[in-house]
Amino acid sequence: METKQLPATEQAAADRPNARATVILMSLCAGTLQAMAAAMNLAVPSIAQSGLHPSPTALVWIVDAYLIAFACLLIPGGALADRLGRKGVLLAGLGLFAGGGLLAAAAGNVPLLIAGRLVAGAGAALALPVTLGLLMLVVPQAGRPAAVATWTASLAVGGILGNVVGGVVLQFLPWQGLFLVFGTAGALLLGVSALRAPRTPRRAVPLDVPGSVLLAAAIVALIHGLIEGRERGWTSAWVLGSFAAAGLIALVYVRVALRRSQPLLDPRVFALRPVRAGTIGVTVAFAGAFAMFYVNAQYLTLAHGYSLAPAGFAIAPIAVAMTLASRSSTGLVKRWGAKRVVALGFAGMVVGLGAFSFVGAGTPYALYILCPALALAGMGLALPSLSGGIMTGLPADRAGMGSGLNGAAREVGSAVGVAAMGTALGANAAGTGASAAALSAAMDSGFRVIAVAVALAAVLVVRWTD
Repeated sequence: METKQLPATEQAAADRPNARATVILMSLCAGTLQAMAAAMNLAVPSIAQSGLHPSPTALVWIVDAYLIAFACLLIPGGALADRLGRKGVLLAGLGLFAGGGLLAAAAGNVPLLIAGRLVAGAGAALALPVTLGLLMLVVPQAGRPAAVATWTASLAVGGILGNVVGGVVLQFLPWQGLFLVFGTAGALLLGVSALRAPRTPRRAVPLDVPGSVLLAAAIVALIHGLIEGRERGWTSAWVLGSFAAAGLIALVYVRVALRRSQPLLDPRVFALRPVRAGTIGVTVAFAGAFAMFYVNAQYLTLAHGYSLAPAGFAIAPIAVAMTLASRSSTGLVKRWGAKRVVALGFAGMVVGLGAFSFVGAGTPYALYILCPALALAGMGLALPSLSGGIMTGLPADRAGMGSGLNGAAREVGSAVGVAAMGTALGANAAGTGASAAALSAAMDSGFRVIAVAVALAAVLVVRWTD
């Protein structure tokens, strides 16, 4: 339990010799949490054919339970870290993540498996905001852009490596092996973080329980509509009702928050250009990225005949492009300014996503891989400035809330990207044995729409970027 509290300036000075180690450790934590979300898509066929005999609806909930808990609790988790101290919340989150993974690995029925996924997602929601919030407090101001760039790259690299690790594990082990591997990884990170993660001061503010409930309900309604839209149709009463409920609950939250002295997420922060640009930019960037992640493995297995392990490794070069671009972003911002770098990054994303529409069943791998590599390189250029804008636009003592907002934008964007591409693929999205030609035709229309949507949103994001 954290009992010793130091002023923020003294605490930062005490921990600066360990700043680099903290950046590495927090990036490993963030990457692992993101990798679990990406790896799960590869386990769907194994779980569907297992002795659990899940229904199609149960399969959707098995996959999305982690994402829903993750998205709903990110902002409350960040606020909790501001109040209780970041190290304690980080350890609690990693413990839940590890325990949820091990519970899922031991599950003998579908409800227990879903429960394990929910527990792991709740743990990830507690831990992830802390990883960025700690960097902003421990790293000296001059080094924060580079630290944020490293942290941002770890999320994308984690998502890609999740496919690699998931492919290798599922190639040789049953589906339980995937949860066992990630549960063990969470336990190891818990032990290292207990020894090496720095303590930070607490912030004595009341917890906004009504705000937390309303915000979680709005996110659940939104993601529920996105999930069900693929099955029920986007104009069905059920789906439209979910979106209407999300909007109505959000309006109620705004009214309640404006009347509170210290709300969970103050709606007035969106009047700040960096916060507004960062939130929309992160959402849009991850929507485009997860649209690609959703079809990469399917395309490689159908068009090129790869099994799961080679398909995972075939996606890995994208991580190199993302990492190099993220590491270059800081220097480019110093030379050109954040506005130009963000504009260049989104231009790369739009071109990469648009190029996907020309990928066909006979496209050579060397040409295919250029599309996601270019899009992820653009993402690597833009995200450090956008994520940094959210964090620097808020007071330092609200770093947890800023990181939670950053994470919620990311998870909602991921859900939007998957839903959009799932709709474009139709029946192919469920892995029903479609041909490579049919998959390519669906990708053609899907990526054109996504590229246009990203381009339109980028105009606003660049305009609001300082």
